[in-house]
Amino acid sequence: MAIESEVKLLDFWVSPFGQRCRIALAEKGVEYEYQEETLSAKSELLLKSNPIHKKIPVLLHGGKPVCESLIILRYIDEVWPGKSSFLPSDPYARARALFWADYVDRKVYECGTRLWKMSGEALEAARKEFVEILKTLEAELGDKKYFAGGDAFGLVDIALAPFTSWFYTYEAYSGVRIEEESPKLVKWAERCKERESVAKALPDPMKVYEFAGSLKKRFGGK
Repeated sequence: MAIESEVKLLDFWVSPFGQRCRIALAEKGVEYEYQEETLSAKSELLLKSNPIHKKIPVLLHGGKPVCESLIILRYIDEVWPGKSSFLPSDPYARARALFWADYVDRKVYECGTRLWKMSGEALEAARKEFVEILKTLEAELGDKKYFAGGDAFGLVDIALAPFTSWFYTYEAYSGVRIEEESPKLVKWAERCKERESVAKALPDPMKVYEFAGSLKKRFGGK
């Protein structure tokens, strides 16, 4: 990997947003210092680096902070071109990639969280919405190897891949059978995990499940 002594990532092990950044840095071959944050006692460096939102991930490059995961991915792509870009050169294709990455942020995370936090009617509503989200993503993927098409592992793949480690948790709490609803999406997830960058970044699904359970118990599920 290329040596970048001035690169540091402030992150939290289970965060899919931080995992995106780890995947992107690995894909570009960038070495960096990793700082694990404790979200109940955030470091002074995190609070100073991201004073607006006060959350991870934060990428520090030469002491300058870059915040918000999708922005960080674009920054990594531009600063370290590498062999290939996460975004296509064609303006329309690039716009579509940005749209679907934003869709992941707006839909998958929020709805997925409701699957393990809620109960009753709220859970059933989240369950139905999540199935629709899965089918929408699968329709966009189609028969392609990755969302960008061909062998290109791009922005949408990097944005979505970390959530696959939450699939077990989503299923356990909601009863959704992801492979039955979206078999192509599950096969895509398996292909992603064959990449070293993804395999090293994603946590054990059982540990994710235990983490979600501890949060649910601590704050009380609805």
